[in-house]
Amino acid sequence: MAVGTQNLKCAVQDRSVDEYRPLRVIIIGAGISGILACIRFKQRIPNVEVQVYEKNPEVGGTWYENRYPGCACDIPAHTYQATFAPNKEWSTFYAKAPEIHQYWKSVVDKYGCKKYMSFNQKLTEAVWSEEQAQWHLQVQDVDTGSQYQDQCDILIQATGALNNWMWPKIPGLHDFKGKLMHSAKWDENYDYTEKRIAVIGNGSSGVQIVPGMLPKVAHIDHYVRGRTWIAPTFARDEVEKRGEGLENFAFTPEDIETFKYDHAAYQRFRKAVELQLQSLHGTTITGHPMQVGARDMFTENMRRRLANKPELLNALIPAFPPACRRLTPGPGYLEALTDDKVDMIHSNIVKVDGTGIFTADGKYRPVDMIVCATGFDTSCIPRFTIRGRNGVTLAQRWKHTPETYLSIATDGFPNYFICLGPNAGLGEGNLLTLIERSLDYFTECALKMQRDNIRAMSVRPDSVKGFTKYCVQYFSGTVFSDKCRSWYKGGTEEGRVTALWPGSSLHSMKVFANPRWEDFDYEYVDDNPVGWIGDGWTEDEKHERINVDYLDDEHIDFPLPQGEVIV
Repeated sequence: MAVGTQNLKCAVQDRSVDEYRPLRVIIIGAGISGILACIRFKQRIPNVEVQVYEKNPEVGGTWYENRYPGCACDIPAHTYQATFAPNKEWSTFYAKAPEIHQYWKSVVDKYGCKKYMSFNQKLTEAVWSEEQAQWHLQVQDVDTGSQYQDQCDILIQATGALNNWMWPKIPGLHDFKGKLMHSAKWDENYDYTEKRIAVIGNGSSGVQIVPGMLPKVAHIDHYVRGRTWIAPTFARDEVEKRGEGLENFAFTPEDIETFKYDHAAYQRFRKAVELQLQSLHGTTITGHPMQVGARDMFTENMRRRLANKPELLNALIPAFPPACRRLTPGPGYLEALTDDKVDMIHSNIVKVDGTGIFTADGKYRPVDMIVCATGFDTSCIPRFTIRGRNGVTLAQRWKHTPETYLSIATDGFPNYFICLGPNAGLGEGNLLTLIERSLDYFTECALKMQRDNIRAMSVRPDSVKGFTKYCVQYFSGTVFSDKCRSWYKGGTEEGRVTALWPGSSLHSMKVFANPRWEDFDYEYVDDNPVGWIGDGWTEDEKHERINVDYLDDEHIDFPLPQGEVIV
């Protein structure tokens, strides 16, 4: 045997250099992230089998589940859509939940996603098999309760950041004999016409529910634990074109016809709105001129909208700066607070009995219905058990604080990627672009696994620590670290910011554009790190479809002759 060929058998792999090894990808959730993941993996990954499990009977995620009155997008609808599937027929600037849900259903239908999706199927456990380099899943049929197993090479968690709703911890809440509802579990069959309603909470759901219910009810007691900023309408210039002071406008049939048949006009409008949405990052940086001026701008906007009850202004404006808590324009909310049918109550709730609510100021207010717009579990722990290397669960790994690499992965959990994981949200900007770019990143990882014959890739522990350190340092210079109770900090006033991306959404696009492969550890098929080179053949040669189109002009990178310039 010639010198240097002793290990030839284990080095030369029985595969073409450009052969894409088969991958099975399981996506958990058929909300926006799951839909986009399904589309991109089928589009970009050759030799792939995709399976989507969804616990609900329909696609849409939050837009299927949330059906409360007034439920709508709190950023302009034309920025809340897939970049590759623009909707030119949004009926309103801030689209309502049913219209958004219908849009995402149309995207699913257009790209044939349904055939990869299984509904009423809930993941209960995922366990990493070191021997097989696969995830072993336990799935439960929601209707029958029966369980079965599945496995995959890559696991994508697309369950959303705010998915696990929770009742508030109020003594006696479940002793209430009237109608008790949570904003995320709305009973559409209940008729609240002429009822006395208590709405607890003034977060993003609460500020939509109050004006949404107001026209039909007899009275609303609105329980507000903390003060909050209500943002001016995004893309104010576009709003003012439709009417002075208008906070929520509908597109006219003429607008929609123009958008449908004049693509240039549609693009001008869409980009004008997007530009303003993407130009707010300075408002989040402590001491930035935009941040310094934001307080006066927000105050003036709220004063204008509370003109009928100016005394409410001082009761609403907080000490912390705008954007410390999640910003929402809340179309119609401030105007609703000035209605005689609404009382805003700041006194803490002490307890609930069968017919009403006791507050710390000694008052008792009877109501027919209590609406808890009080939010979700913000721990970032998924609702199913996920067990990585050495039997460690994700709940154990994130016991003290959730730590990730770029919000998408964590050490000890190979081939596992998270959509909208810890530090993936945005305090401003366009979240849909971040979702799309993170999915681009996932597909790049899958292609690398196929191309380089990788069986397992796991982010390095030092890469996770480095990103965590970066986040802590970055947020120390932002308004998000000011003293305000926010789900950005896990519901605390001064905790670590675990919900937000450490930068602008444009910044996230740049970060996800070029994966740093050196931040991962790899294990190779047959423990052969040079197996990616294959057996000396290409796929085209093996299948006798050789071509030399690399000589076509469009495939040649022609340098410019000396003295010539590109005009």
